[in-house]
Amino acid sequence: MTERHFAPAKVNLALHVTGCRDDGYHLLDSIVVFAGMGDWLSVAPAPQMALRVTGPRASGVPEDERNLAWQAAEWAGRQAKIVLEKHLPHAGGIGGGSSDAAAVLRALGTNGVGAEAIGADVPVCLRGRPCRMSGIGDVLADVPPIPSLWIALVNPGVEVPTGAVFAALDRVDGSPLPEPDWGMDFIGWLSQTRNDLELPAQKLQPVIGDVLERLRGTRGCLFAHMSGSGATCFGLFGDEPSARAAVAAMPSRWWAEATEILP
Repeated sequence: MTERHFAPAKVNLALHVTGCRDDGYHLLDSIVVFAGMGDWLSVAPAPQMALRVTGPRASGVPEDERNLAWQAAEWAGRQAKIVLEKHLPHAGGIGGGSSDAAAVLRALGTNGVGAEAIGADVPVCLRGRPCRMSGIGDVLADVPPIPSLWIALVNPGVEVPTGAVFAALDRVDGSPLPEPDWGMDFIGWLSQTRNDLELPAQKLQPVIGDVLERLRGTRGCLFAHMSGSGATCFGLFGDEPSARAAVAAMPSRWWAEATEILP
């Protein structure tokens, strides 16, 4: 039986844009966690590359070299037959493609050194645990333990291309995250942070503001932000019933899931 590999959703709890390099890449400072839901992949050696996408979120996901899972196998110098069971929204700001690529690299037994060549989020997805991500996504550092929390992920069904979001960024504040030393008050620490891509993403897709307003108005929501460059937003909750109630309160046309944050 072919082994299945989990590709969890990546969530940027905070994301500060700290600068821009001469080559156009933006410098970031972000706290990243992973959710207990995501995509599933099976990967097997094959005489030539092949990729099939299944699952409830398969529509619109490419089955060729445009897919990061395919690119990961090619980057590793391997031919593989890949079946991707898609559960995360495509281009949703929660690292679906990068997490898929990381799962392929793990399945192929590669160490992933230099994997940022596939995508800036691939190294952090290979790490697969809470951490601080800086540089262009290639500098990773451990963080203190994050308390046990539930997370509601909500995507209103719109795409916001990362390049367009950065292009809409009017100014770069440049200030890094406060030092990640939150002790017992993790939510208090988060309240000092921001996602600098939230406002430019809302300019492109105003419905993101509606999602955040709904999450922040939900009983038990401790904190809410957009993840990455959007359009997926999240709310943090202290227990499972509160997170599931928040998901149930979202419009049925939106994608919404409740899950735990992985340690």
